[in-house]
Amino acid sequence: MGRNRWMAAMKLKFKINWRNMDHIFLLTLLALTAYGLVMVFSASAPSAFYIKEDSMYFFKNQALWSVVGFGVMFLFSAIDYKFLKKLILPIYVFGLILLLGVAVFGKTINGAKRWLDFGFSTIQPSEFVKITIVMACALLLAEVKTISVKKTLVHLVGCGLIILLPAIFLLFQPHFSAIIIICLTVGVMMLAAGIPFRIFSGIAALAVVLGGIFILLEPYRLQRVLSFIDPFADKTGSGWQAVQSLYAIGSGGFSGLGLGRSRQKFLYIPEPQNDFIFSIACEELGFLGALAVLLLFALLLYRAVRIAMRAPDRYSMLLTFGLISLTIVQVLLNLGVATSSIPPTGIPLPFFSAGGSSFVFQMMSMGMILNISSQRDSGELTHI
Repeated sequence: MGRNRWMAAMKLKFKINWRNMDHIFLLTLLALTAYGLVMVFSASAPSAFYIKEDSMYFFKNQALWSVVGFGVMFLFSAIDYKFLKKLILPIYVFGLILLLGVAVFGKTINGAKRWLDFGFSTIQPSEFVKITIVMACALLLAEVKTISVKKTLVHLVGCGLIILLPAIFLLFQPHFSAIIIICLTVGVMMLAAGIPFRIFSGIAALAVVLGGIFILLEPYRLQRVLSFIDPFADKTGSGWQAVQSLYAIGSGGFSGLGLGRSRQKFLYIPEPQNDFIFSIACEELGFLGALAVLLLFALLLYRAVRIAMRAPDRYSMLLTFGLISLTIVQVLLNLGVATSSIPPTGIPLPFFSAGGSSFVFQMMSMGMILNISSQRDSGELTHI
């Protein structure tokens, strides 16, 4: 009898509500992934042949991880978000354990110790930790509008502590860009939760000051800022990536050079299938290709905001805002680096940049949003 009851509970928790699920959101994910695979194939061919003597290497790897990613997405779209809500503490602690594992057993690549090597693949635990922080902060911020100002401040301090513990590990990797992404994402969640602007502006000012201090403490970070101001001043040195990226974007014109005809991907831009894949898309597909990328992400954002507005409760509303902000913040920062609008930093373009584990974690968060969409209320703006 007990076993039957357990099985019944499991069926309830692992059920995909296809009828209520946001199908446009799902189709947008499919379109972004397909577009990304095409660009990974085109952008990575020269590098893959040079490194692995197989021009299809990165494409085949990304295609395999795409299948895994969609499997994970459907799994998390079937798990009731309220069930995961009960497990936030152990999930958060597990993320800290992974970061500790990186500190002890991590693999160093390009001077940064951010990866765990499992033999068949390497994973970047910071991608998972970003999600756990969003989940934990959503739980605290969900209480903001129903408690006193004093307790609101206590909850905001709680959010700060949730960020602080992983940030300490990330600083020693070093992975400053991940800290920036987390802070910006939680900032968006605070606005969505209705934090008074005077409090929010104070927190934002403090974050900017701390960020400036950390930049000054590390010479390489300061050098990135200086090269951003005028990348052409040292175009064969610190400004190389930015300059080559601008050459690629400028060469594309309105309709591009044609798919597969990029010149900058021939070892001018380092790892063109990763941080600068948008530049290759602009070079090969021009303004039209870039516009397609922006419109797809805009549609994804619109549908996610729509899901958040119809979410069953404040927690799921804030969780949706947090998860989609986590994606869009990375998109904006990646495009900023590619167009030399912000100082260079290693931030991949979601759904496009080659990277198996990061794609899987991305799809995990998308699965959570789909689960919330399948449990939406009939009305809108009921929890803002």
